[in-house]
Amino acid sequence: MAHYFNDGTQDAPKLRVYLNLDNLADLGPRSLFPCALRENAAAWSERLRVDGFEGVQLTDAGPPPVGLSLPYCGLDRISTPAEADEIVRRHAARSDQCLTVHAGWGIEDDDAVARLVEAILQASERHRLPVFVETHRATITQDMWRTVQLIKRFPQLRLNGDFSHYYCGQEMPYGGMDMKLAFMEPIFGSIGFIHGRIASSGSMQMPIDPDFESRPVAAFGHVDYLADFRRMWVAAMAGFQAAAGPGDVLIFAPELLSGAYYYARLFQDSDCRWVEETDRYRQALLYQRLARACWAEAQQKS
Repeated sequence: MAHYFNDGTQDAPKLRVYLNLDNLADLGPRSLFPCALRENAAAWSERLRVDGFEGVQLTDAGPPPVGLSLPYCGLDRISTPAEADEIVRRHAARSDQCLTVHAGWGIEDDDAVARLVEAILQASERHRLPVFVETHRATITQDMWRTVQLIKRFPQLRLNGDFSHYYCGQEMPYGGMDMKLAFMEPIFGSIGFIHGRIASSGSMQMPIDPDFESRPVAAFGHVDYLADFRRMWVAAMAGFQAAAGPGDVLIFAPELLSGAYYYARLFQDSDCRWVEETDRYRQALLYQRLARACWAEAQQKS
C-alpha cells in the first residue's frame, strides 16, 4: 500500500505547500486575494501559483473546478466502515493525489474504532490512494492517547496532523510541552500530511506575524503558541523525512477557516460591524514561508 503521496520520481522526500480552498471562503473585501478572481478557477489558480502555492486541497466531493490548473488532493469524512470503500473509490476516480479524512465521531469503543481503521486502510490499498486520517476534534483521533494506541495497533496508519485540535482541545501547554511532545513521538512518526493552523490554548485559530523569531503580538499570555507549533511541525516533518522514501511528498496545506465556523476570531470595527481580525489569505502566505523554514530546520536535525 502507498502510505504516502508519491510523485513517481527518485527524488529525496520533499515538501509541497498547497492551499485548502476553505481558506478562501468568506474573505473580506480588503483581502490581499482579489474578490474579482474568486469565481474564475483559471484566474485564481494562476494567482495561487504566482504566490507560491504548489497545489490545492478541494473541500467537496464534486468535480474539480473548470479551469483549475494546479494539482489537487481531496478531503472527506468517513463515519462508518461501510462508507470507506465508496468514498475512497470516488476520490481515486477524481484523480486526487491523496485524501485526508475525518474518521468516526470519537464516541466509538475500541473495537468499533479498529473496524473503521481497518476499512479505511483496506480501501486505501484497494484503490491505491494514500488516505490520511486527520487529528481532529469529534473523531476517533481527537485525543493524543487514543491516537498513539491506534498507531501501536496499526503501524501502517498515516495521519494528517492538524495539531490545533490537540493544542487547544487538550490544552497542551498545561503541564508542560516537553512531556506532551515526548508522548506524541509516534504521532510525529506517522504524519503524511499537515493542515496548517496555529491555535492558542484557548482559541482554535490565532494570528502570526512576519517575524517568526518573535512572539506574535496576539500571544499576550504566558505561552508563545508560535514557538510551540514550530516545534511540532519540525518534529512531524523530521518524522516524515525519516520514514519516507524516494518520491514521497509531504503536503502542508494552510486551512484557516472563517468566523462562520467560529475559527477566525471576530471583533467589532469602528462602525460596530463584526469583522475577522486578520486577512486569512495574507496569513496563509506567512504559513507558506513558515512551513518551508520548518522543513529546512527538520532537514538540519536529520
